Amino acid sequence: MIMLKVYTTPSCASCKKVKEFFNEHHIPFQEINFFKRALTYEEIKEILEKSLDGTDEIISTRSNVFKEKGISLDKMSFNELVNFIMKYPSILKRPIIVSDHAIQVGYDEEEIRIFLPRIKGIILKKCRKEYLNKTYAHFKK
Repeated sequence: MIMLKVYTTPSCASCKKVKEFFNEHHIPFQEINFFKRALTYEEIKEILEKSLDGTDEIISTRSNVFKEKGISLDKMSFNELVNFIMKYPSILKRPIIVSDHAIQVGYDEEEIRIFLPRIKGIILKKCRKEYLNKTYAHFKK
């Protein structure tokens, strides 16, 4: 089963709204508060790889760290970017909702409702595939 991961921070109002929405609709999720536990290289890599809009979707260029460091995302290698995010996670927009195949950034109920059927569709495809594999396994012998 697909488990959604929701990357949050404690004082984020949008994060609270997403958690409330998922709880109200009985949608299972794993919360990862990245101010309590540092993000791993693999977690950041997964978020970046699933982003359809690249860094524009997940990096807040209005954050103080971004402004203070005067960085250029275009000049960073992938590894430099991941390491920069690991060092300064506050530059990430939030919440970041991660499924097996996609991400959704921020709280917009309409966008989340569009995002969720894609997840349900993926679950249904996996269930059908598993069912067919079990059903026709005896033909393969």
